[in-house]
Amino acid sequence: MITFTQSDFPQTPGVYMMKDDRNRIIYVGKARNIRKRLGSYFGQSKSQSPKTRVMLTRVQRIDTISTLTEKDALLLESSLIKKHRPRYNIVLRDDKQYVLFKLDKTQDYPALELTRKAARDKSLYFGPFTSGLAARQTLKVINRLFQLRKCGHKKFRNRVRPCLQYFIKRCMGPCCLEINPSDYHLQVSQVELFLSGRSAELTDSLSQEMSSAAESLDFERAALLRDQLRAIEQTTKAQSMVIPAGQDMDVFELDETDQGLCTGVIFVRQGKVLDNKNFFWPGHEAGDHTEKENALVSILSQFYGPDKFIPERIVLPVKIKDSSIAQVLSEYRGARVSITRARGETMNSLLTMARHNCLLFAAKASGPSRPRLGEALKLGAEPCRIECVDVSHQSGRDTRVGLVVFENGMPLKADYRIYNMSSSAQGDDYQALREFTVRRQASSLPGPDLLLIDGGLGQLNAVQKALTASDGSWNLAAIAKGPTRSKGQLNDQVYIPGRKNPLPLKPGSPELLFLQRIRDEAHRFVIGSLRKTRSRNIRKSDLERIPGIGPHKAKELWNYFRDLDLILKAGPADLEKVPGFGPKTAARTAQALKEWNTQNT
Repeated sequence: MITFTQSDFPQTPGVYMMKDDRNRIIYVGKARNIRKRLGSYFGQSKSQSPKTRVMLTRVQRIDTISTLTEKDALLLESSLIKKHRPRYNIVLRDDKQYVLFKLDKTQDYPALELTRKAARDKSLYFGPFTSGLAARQTLKVINRLFQLRKCGHKKFRNRVRPCLQYFIKRCMGPCCLEINPSDYHLQVSQVELFLSGRSAELTDSLSQEMSSAAESLDFERAALLRDQLRAIEQTTKAQSMVIPAGQDMDVFELDETDQGLCTGVIFVRQGKVLDNKNFFWPGHEAGDHTEKENALVSILSQFYGPDKFIPERIVLPVKIKDSSIAQVLSEYRGARVSITRARGETMNSLLTMARHNCLLFAAKASGPSRPRLGEALKLGAEPCRIECVDVSHQSGRDTRVGLVVFENGMPLKADYRIYNMSSSAQGDDYQALREFTVRRQASSLPGPDLLLIDGGLGQLNAVQKALTASDGSWNLAAIAKGPTRSKGQLNDQVYIPGRKNPLPLKPGSPELLFLQRIRDEAHRFVIGSLRKTRSRNIRKSDLERIPGIGPHKAKELWNYFRDLDLILKAGPADLEKVPGFGPKTAARTAQALKEWNTQNT
């Protein structure tokens, strides 16, 4: 444990990084006064949480970075936590952006798009959806109800005839037909009302249109509006208003369980609950009011970013004294963001909902069958970040290593990697693993608490020797298929360094099942990569052999037809439907395909 000397640290705002005996960052914090904040760690051991006391016993060095303001310190802290993922920090392991609807009203004929980035443009954004499937289902409903164009910008510019959507009355056909812009923008405004949750205004407007159409004897349009009105009422009848003012807000709750710390987020849009999201950090504690406030500030700084939708109001269970987080989020949003403590029956009911959901999530994440890998693999502590590697090749060629990552028992797909091996490692699993080890150590990803290798003692020794040669130190294990079967399943065997025989893990035990799950995910990932490459190479080799068809045309043809026989039989009319193929290009390509078929039949 480090000896704290006050004069060694500045009295300025900034960030401090606590490091262990391997010079790894185990905790990152920010402070208005670095010296005063660090002094609080080493001066009141009785009031500290058990987690903090354990952390301080492992601190061998503290580095600091001074900043001009506390806001700069907050931004730097968030960046360092995301980069290094320190063990004792609350790390929001949620790298993906949520799905939003984008409506770019600056275009003459806007289309409704799904996106994951809320850029600072003049577009309207609606959401978020934590489930991409839910967002696509909503888009499917909107496409059925409203006649906006469905094609992307590139297809829209190159179309020469209306598509099927026009003929089934789901698009007005602005790509090819003379459409009154005011009629189209009426549809745009209706979509905007629908996504904004203002269904009452929308249904009133449609009712008036339907009556006007009936009075003018335009019964076909009146029937269309009637069906649209009924569909909208059916779609929105289950929604309930929780905020009478119809505000956009995110409600956060932070709670502690016996197994760790959890937080839940409720997304409220236009006064209605839209979605929720939950996180769980095993082994963490909420602590006193100050620690809870610091935890919430850290969560907010990681949860939101410049490309993420930020509502006008954020509701928390405690009051936040740190004004820098509100400044940062307001700059991200381009408008004021209010961060307030929950008050009143409505806000507290939303907090109760968030608490209920996050506690259920925590109970599921820390169930009784949670594997105890630290004890089973003799690691001394439970591994948080587990990486698994698998080597694969195609008949000795295209050798590659797939890397998958699990953190706190969940896959972290943002850190998945494929390593293509050099010529010296083709068809040689041991050399491929040695090369992977060197390249993995040089990468910017945080080091694993456990590296699992798909293989036996030979593969394990190859990685261990590569680590020893480069003075590296990781916890290692290898999992190999065993020689016998029990109840139709292979008795996989797990090896660790310094032991010739496999560990006595029982078939069906939580530890072995969890390792098998990670191994299977690595195998699926690397095999999937090989299949994509093989399919891409076959498509390229078949199509690019035809004179006049290069890589770009081959890609567009395959993406449209998805079948080589269909491509070879396509005529000019068929090819004109391919994005980027005008009449001349389609005619030339059809002639090339015809000549190719003649020569090869």
